[in-house]
Amino acid sequence: MTPAPLTGPRFGSYRADEVSWLLTDLSRLDLEADLAVREAAIQAGTAHYAESLPVEYQPDAAYRALFDAVLIETAPRLAEAVGIVTELVLAERGPDIVLASLARAGTPIGILMRRWARARHGIELPHYALSIVRGRGIDRVALAHLAEHHDPASVVFVDGWTGKGAIAKELTAALQEVARDGGPVFSDKLAVLADPGHSVRTFGTRDDFLIASACLNSTVSGLVSRTVLNPRILRPGQYHGAKFYAELADGDVSNRFLDTVGAAFVGVADRVAQAWPQVRDGDREVTFAGWRAVEGIARRYGIDSVNFVKPGVGEATRVLLRRVPERILVRDPDHPDLAHLAVLAAGRGVPLETVPDLPYTCVGLVRQLPGVSGEG
Repeated sequence: MTPAPLTGPRFGSYRADEVSWLLTDLSRLDLEADLAVREAAIQAGTAHYAESLPVEYQPDAAYRALFDAVLIETAPRLAEAVGIVTELVLAERGPDIVLASLARAGTPIGILMRRWARARHGIELPHYALSIVRGRGIDRVALAHLAEHHDPASVVFVDGWTGKGAIAKELTAALQEVARDGGPVFSDKLAVLADPGHSVRTFGTRDDFLIASACLNSTVSGLVSRTVLNPRILRPGQYHGAKFYAELADGDVSNRFLDTVGAAFVGVADRVAQAWPQVRDGDREVTFAGWRAVEGIARRYGIDSVNFVKPGVGEATRVLLRRVPERILVRDPDHPDLAHLAVLAAGRGVPLETVPDLPYTCVGLVRQLPGVSGEG
């Protein structure tokens, strides 16, 4: 038998009925490393990014006020994308499905999809969060738990957005490997809120736009860290790990984010009803156009590995929150979706470079250190 899931309030600030975390609680361990030290170790190949955690960025009052304004302004757009992707999933997979969010960016999106299904259709969808790590695959113990309690064919994997499509590729490869090894067979049809990378068929939009949950780290993600996969800490049979930052509760806006977007459901319901069949019947081809665009950007800036190129608003924000940035490329410096990026970049002394023909709203470039291995 696999371990029991973790739930709030003992782990995370989400309600217990909203998500079950298929994670190992590592809250008592000191796993954070200085950004520069951590970056050097990752790029030198002496450590994997999932073996430690970056120090959690704590925004000042001005940035928190900016987040509040962004959330109110973008809530209807987020709600519409939630509605479209949820309706697509229900139409194509039926009502007897299980949501499995890829922690942590996928978790608030999975909760919102669950809330939409309940509010618009009266359906209560089970929802779990589990870990996937680029280059190391998906948490097989978590998959075993899902297979113990549900039909694997009913599981729908959920994430926040696509950049160049690395996680979509990782999910497909990992699930195929599990099946080849005689394990349960899961569908790799990933559902995301935004797919600017053209990496999946099930999405709320393909626009590269600001998802407010990308503006912060744990304080908009249930006070849960990004996931950790470190063989020196975790034993066989345990889930991948994460920390619960209960000490950051005073700055937690996780449920306010959910409630604000959820409150916009009624106002966008008619638009969703018109839009989701158009998305269903429109161009949903998976081309990985984002990956090719990133390869071109890497060549243009003399970057050795596409791992150092992070496309899209969400990924560029992550670069500023938890990596060592070189610069941020922006298509239009006055775009309203980039106000928070300008604040973060100014605070870290990172230049914004205008590139009018950029295929994304923005792209973050990680600083490539001498003698790197290509990890990133």
